[in-house]
Amino acid sequence: MNILRAGGNLNTVINILVIILVFGIIIMIHELGHFLMCKLTGVGVTEFSIGMGPCIFKRKRGETQYSIRCLPIGGYCMMLGEDEDNCEDERAFTNKPVWSRIAVIVAGPLFNFILAFFASMFLIGMAGYLTGEINYVAEGSAAEQAGIQTGDVITHINGERIYDFREVSVYMQFYDSEEPVLLTLERNGQEQEISVRPKRNEETGLYQLGLQGGYHPDGEIYSRTRADLFTNIRYSALEVRYWIKTTFISLKELITGKVAVNQVSGVVGVAEMMNTTMNEARETEGAFMVLLNVINFIILISANLGVMNLLPLPALDGGRLLFLLIELITRKPIPKEKEAIVHAVGLVLLFIVMILITFKDIRNLFV
Repeated sequence: MNILRAGGNLNTVINILVIILVFGIIIMIHELGHFLMCKLTGVGVTEFSIGMGPCIFKRKRGETQYSIRCLPIGGYCMMLGEDEDNCEDERAFTNKPVWSRIAVIVAGPLFNFILAFFASMFLIGMAGYLTGEINYVAEGSAAEQAGIQTGDVITHINGERIYDFREVSVYMQFYDSEEPVLLTLERNGQEQEISVRPKRNEETGLYQLGLQGGYHPDGEIYSRTRADLFTNIRYSALEVRYWIKTTFISLKELITGKVAVNQVSGVVGVAEMMNTTMNEARETEGAFMVLLNVINFIILISANLGVMNLLPLPALDGGRLLFLLIELITRKPIPKEKEAIVHAVGLVLLFIVMILITFKDIRNLFV
């Protein structure tokens, strides 16, 4: 019993370290994008920080202080004259051409997408890629009644292009109608359209087709196709596309009320999800599957962070980008003191939202 308990405690410690490392890498890559673009455009950087809150490590090289702070929930690249109107230094952010400033702001989210792409290449290189191929049709389901067969490949659903069966799952997750779904299939090299009227699952309330791809419901069939280099590059781009698309769909459903606010997870919720997934993978498949799941979380979180940071909200990169686009159109910069007020208010509201979500996540751990 003591050995088992010690092993469980060791796994928990390892999981915590891995989770911190994952968030640290993703944040570092985001801020590295800003930092490298600053260097490329000649913008001075006064501090490059990973984490928020009290500083636990710092070292100054040249004009830049490199810091690690105790809370792994963010980071920043503090630019010279970023929020000043009359900084005389020619290397100040505000003194650079508007296109240079736009490039600096966009570089952070762009590097998140690049990280997600290279992580996808590693994942697909190790485990293969998923397609729209159907490997399971439930007996008596709407799909079986419509004549759909195992081995068919879905290429479109209601006219929307599909590359990965997970896109079908996401589409049906938010489908709330008994109206037929039009599937475009490839069968034996021939394309055909089949109309399927989904059936409502009384337990979940979801409308289902009765199809499965990638994984069999019993979890035994793992259907991934191995890729050569060029196929890997293509499907890595499609993997990033999938997570960006899924993030936008989730935001849309949140705004329209189809997804409740209490279903949104913050850092603690995602960390708990990672912890649970790593434990399950370790017990059933071993260290290799743990590694694949960690990489998958890097792709998911990095792509999600890239999208969220581009939203036109104060205190986010997208909010700063919005002000720069206004300046580009009007050819007149918005006064920095007014922009600073907007971002300060936005930052306070953002922290309030993060605290509320974190409180909800912590409460859910004990419910």
